Amino acid sequence: MIEARSIGYHYPRGRFVFRDVTLASHEGRVHAVLGPNGRGKTTLLRCLAGLLTPAEGTVTSDSPVSYVPQSHGATFSYPVADMVLMGRSRQLKAYASPGRRDRHLADEALDRVGITELRERDYAHLSGGERQLVLIARALAAQCRIMVLDEPVSALDLRNQARVLTLLQSLAAEGMGIALTTHHPDHALHLADDVTLVLGPEDVRTGPAADLLTAELLTEVYGLPVTTDRVDGPRGPRTLVVPDLGPARPTSTAEGIP
Repeated sequence: MIEARSIGYHYPRGRFVFRDVTLASHEGRVHAVLGPNGRGKTTLLRCLAGLLTPAEGTVTSDSPVSYVPQSHGATFSYPVADMVLMGRSRQLKAYASPGRRDRHLADEALDRVGITELRERDYAHLSGGERQLVLIARALAAQCRIMVLDEPVSALDLRNQARVLTLLQSLAAEGMGIALTTHHPDHALHLADDVTLVLGPEDVRTGPAADLLTAELLTEVYGLPVTTDRVDGPRGPRTLVVPDLGPARPTSTAEGIP
């Protein structure tokens, strides 16, 4: 649904952020982009979404794309319901106002993301995590067949992380193409079918998640020892990624604390 062929990008009078990147995000599949900070993950995602034009290569899409940024400030004060309704603007004719169906779809999106209780709140006064959920609802209301998300759970607590990851799984199962960046390899293992690892401008690797999200490759990507472990979760076995964060805090021997 989105295909990038040998794309590269550089800022004016700057070095290439990445070069010769070829990847595709397909209908009904989740494609995760991982890599250290400053390696161009967001820039690559914005190229896929059509917000930036590559300096070389091509990006093609057979469907409109909805985009969810990592963060978003509010210049003006809008109710949350109106922010989500803005996702319908692509479907409106020039100078037309949203109709009953548009408002119904916006309400459905709020409900599906689980934030109906925020609909009358001022978007400018929400927390960063709440804004992120509103932006996801806005993208959902657009009813595009492709959704591109930049760090969609970075500002969310554990409960809302699970809510968003489950939602993205459901959308992919319904046939939507999902592309996202993440700093959580275990989320990519849980969610993604395909992965792009951005190691450097000339070293971008793409393939099945199971092949690329190994302890050895993640150690190379992040420059510190990484191990993986299989654990039994509430919904069955899962693979966790465990980075070496340095010496662990000594275990307390105080009474009542294990």
